[in-house]
Amino acid sequence: MANQDVLQIKRYASRRLYNTETSDYVTLEDIAKIIRDGREVQIIDLKSGDDLTRQYLLQIIAEHESRGENVLPINVLNDLVRSYMLPGGGFMPQFLQSSFEMFRESQNKIIENMEKMNPMVNLPGFEALRAQQEAFLKAVTAGWGPSFSDSTSDADNSNDDIETMKKQVAELQEKLSKLP
Repeated sequence: MANQDVLQIKRYASRRLYNTETSDYVTLEDIAKIIRDGREVQIIDLKSGDDLTRQYLLQIIAEHESRGENVLPINVLNDLVRSYMLPGGGFMPQFLQSSFEMFRESQNKIIENMEKMNPMVNLPGFEALRAQQEAFLKAVTAGWGPSFSDSTSDADNSNDDIETMKKQVAELQEKLSKLP
């Protein structure tokens, strides 16, 4: 897998984005490719020092949506908008993070089982597919706190946290089902 150091991208006043490692300007599509390749990025405004990463990641998703690539289903987008309008709507980031962590955990278990049982995992391209899936999840959950894979040293606490999150997800689903 690619180097996991965070790549610093600087945004100049002209709104141009500068890759500090390769010393060249990059586009949003270049940044999307870097993320798909498994690298994390951080986009910093050169003048103010503000972290603009979240804003640019959302812009990348919006551009893919505008080209007809359905990144997120309409009902999910509607639910996201609704969550910001509801009192206590701040739970959505934690809900999404825990959902992606459970998804990532399930995906990793499936891949591990495939590796144990399926001789096809030795075919060329399997590792690239796995790396791409991991990069996608990392890109989608960027900025939402530590990932499940980063917390493996606290396995016991992690299991308790997962059970707590499952209960919270069930409670949230029940509350959402009661909304008009």
